Amino acid sequence: MSEGLRVEVRDRVGYVTIDRPERRNALGAEVMAGLVEAFVRFDADDDVWAVLVTGAGDQAFSAGRDLKELAGQDAAGGPPPSPMRQPLRNPFEVVLECRKPTVAALNGAAMGGGLELAMACDVRIAADHARLALPEALRGMGANFGSVVLPRLVPLGIAYDMLYTGRTVSAQEAERWGLVNRVVPAAELADTAEGYVRTLLANAPLTIRRYKAVIQAGLHQSPAAALRLDVRPDPYSSEDRVEGVRAFAEKRAPRWRGR
Repeated sequence: MSEGLRVEVRDRVGYVTIDRPERRNALGAEVMAGLVEAFVRFDADDDVWAVLVTGAGDQAFSAGRDLKELAGQDAAGGPPPSPMRQPLRNPFEVVLECRKPTVAALNGAAMGGGLELAMACDVRIAADHARLALPEALRGMGANFGSVVLPRLVPLGIAYDMLYTGRTVSAQEAERWGLVNRVVPAAELADTAEGYVRTLLANAPLTIRRYKAVIQAGLHQSPAAALRLDVRPDPYSSEDRVEGVRAFAEKRAPRWRGR
């Protein structure tokens, strides 16, 4: 789709690999535009039931915004990289709003925008050597997405600490605070992430999509208000619900159709 980004769909899974290992998978403008395009397509494609995001190599998931590219733009007198004011949609927002379950496999460092991309995903699985940080305070940047989402994922004091200091945390510390869901040896990361995604595909896709929609719409509402949300898709009236009940009665695996 774009230089530095590999995108493919196999067996109902959308695979996205940031492929700039020589730049520690930094997020250049072309890569970020490609992420927007890919996730817009995944969101609209009923044949995509889950998405897996990772980086090339074993050193970095993504080092974040390509600061060398940004420095060149500054030198040329380009506009400042103000969040939510660019001609293209913010890629982290697009990933966050994707209706399909999204999984990030952190194969190395997730820094700045790289961590923001990981936080935009629903589930994060990290190699044991991965390191995570929002170092924007060290570079005069803003971590706009991270400053909104991080306090929703970890205790407030931890969010303040990471944002204020820009410090790097280990995968193990990130797991302790719930910033990553699981830490595995680096050699097992690809298989673990693939196995996790395949576990999702074994479940009813409309139910999973509804779970995501309910969580996102109801997270900050009262239970009474959240319970009354008319969230779609509706698995209760779906063919898959009938199939799931029939499969249970017939003692066989269900054959989901996503409708």
